[in-house]
Amino acid sequence: MEKRIKIISSNKKASYNYFLSEFMEAGIELKGTEIKSLRVNGATINDSYIVVRDGQAEIINMYIKPYDHGNIFNHEPTRNRRLLLHKREIRFIDMKIRAGGFTVVPTKIYFSHGKAKLEIALAKGKKLYDKRETEKRRDIERSFDKDY
Repeated sequence: MEKRIKIISSNKKASYNYFLSEFMEAGIELKGTEIKSLRVNGATINDSYIVVRDGQAEIINMYIKPYDHGNIFNHEPTRNRRLLLHKREIRFIDMKIRAGGFTVVPTKIYFSHGKAKLEIALAKGKKLYDKRETEKRRDIERSFDKDY
């Protein structure tokens, strides 16, 4: 079966600032104008993160531009949105966060078969020397690609 995916936004800062592992796909609980706005304008997930409160996973600080043709029912751009995950996935995320050293960050937002999905990953913060190593590796790959 072929997967039809249209990427709306990706978080490139996440792979630079964190070591990413345990990728998961989550649905997002959206209002009508939010889904319309995603289809037209897109979203920004650069500074967002996921928290677990009362057995529910929420994405904080995800920006969805207000819908151009929305009226009084238009949404708030940076409201907290609930993620649609199984209970065992939420418990797993909560356990990793409570154990310490991990946070959960969104890496991509995309449409899969017409539904908005969010790819999230467990993340462990990089130290400054790790970031320098990443930059060095990226520069070497760029110069290698340029030469050949």
